[in-house]
Amino acid sequence: MPDHRARGLGRALLQTLIDEAERLGLPALRLEVRESNLPARRLYESLGFLVDGRRRRYYRRPAEDAILMSRPVGREETS
Repeated sequence: MPDHRARGLGRALLQTLIDEAERLGLPALRLEVRESNLPARRLYESLGFLVDGRRRRYYRRPAEDAILMSRPVGREETS
């Protein structure tokens, strides 16, 4: 919902996930996001996620590629 964006909730949730992954000793986190979801992609990139693949026409209605992103765990936040 647009009225709930830009309040830092997504960043806080992701940072908690990153911290927990580090505590558990996980090697990396991976996610996928719609190619057109630029706000989410910018958030993920600001937390150290890098694009490492694409799933062509993964989403439907509308058909769209999924961008695959990953982040090594234990790396300092880049924002």
